[in-house]
Amino acid sequence: MKKLSRAFIAMLVGLGMPAIAQSANFIEKHGDWSVYAHEAGGKKTCFAVAKPRSSKPKNVRRDPIFFYISDWPADKVVNEISIKMGYPLRSTVPVEIKISGKAFKLFSKDEGAYVEKTADEQQVVTAMKAGSTMVVQGRSTRGTLTTDEYSLSGISKALEAITKACQ
Repeated sequence: MKKLSRAFIAMLVGLGMPAIAQSANFIEKHGDWSVYAHEAGGKKTCFAVAKPRSSKPKNVRRDPIFFYISDWPADKVVNEISIKMGYPLRSTVPVEIKISGKAFKLFSKDEGAYVEKTADEQQVVTAMKAGSTMVVQGRSTRGTLTTDEYSLSGISKALEAITKACQ
């Protein structure tokens, strides 16, 4: 449950929600990834966030879409992955990340997708660092399959920046 609440806070910060966004600090941009730091209740969070460079199908209405990688030093959490898909997800169908021929399955809750095991998160991050593009597929509660393509340009430097920002 802690994981879901941390991911939810990261999503709110990334979406620019008024109260939280005022205290989130933009650190720097690396390729297609932006790095932010946020402190609340004496706990610091640092995260890299990107928007997809393309989304299909084009005619589907969605809220903003974001891919996050977060560090929560007080909780000893590094490289936590969360995705805001921009629509309510069908909970019985896993969200899938594909990078350079490797596929990873995520569980969903509401509009978010999350990696269940920490070891799997590290595998996704390793694949991201080695890849050039990442494809995320999810299915809405209405049955629509969406495909979002992200550039991985700058991801390694962005991850270095969140580590540095959260020291």
